[in-house]
Amino acid sequence: MTGIRKVLAAVVVGLALTLSAAPAAQAAQAAPAAQADKLKLTVAGDGAQGVTIQATYADGRRLEQVVRLVLTATGPDGQRVGPVQLEPQPEGQGFYSSGPVLSTGTWKVSVNSPAPLAGKATATVQAKAAQSPPAPAPVAVTRPADGGAGTGWWPFAAAGLVLVAAAMGVAMLFGRRRTD
Repeated sequence: MTGIRKVLAAVVVGLALTLSAAPAAQAAQAAPAAQADKLKLTVAGDGAQGVTIQATYADGRRLEQVVRLVLTATGPDGQRVGPVQLEPQPEGQGFYSSGPVLSTGTWKVSVNSPAPLAGKATATVQAKAAQSPPAPAPVAVTRPADGGAGTGWWPFAAAGLVLVAAAMGVAMLFGRRRTD
């Protein structure tokens, strides 16, 4: 009977320790959860007339879910854009882009994310007119002076095959010896 009592005592002590550790574990989980409810938003221009946003958790972890981001902007001469809801882009997790919504000039851009993942960022963005790449310079197509005859690798390959065939023929002629 003493063995059963020891086992029961160990189970009761283990249960008591588990129940007393539960509030501490919940408090430890609550701190990261509170921090996970905030977003860090990095706002920048895209080099033309749009805005890019990188969203991460406040503790630096990558964002693994889609969040709702809303852009508003005030530009030169009091022009206003927004609110514009931003869509995630395929360039990476937490990457958002507005597309060409700004006209040329300096803009004050604000991006907000409502609860449950709240965040706000403001930046000054220089919007420029979209540039197209310069047209490539024309390339003159010329032929070699000899007309291209005899160039390339095939004459060397043909010569190699002729040499191999000649060597095999010589080996066959002089390699046979009859022993009677």
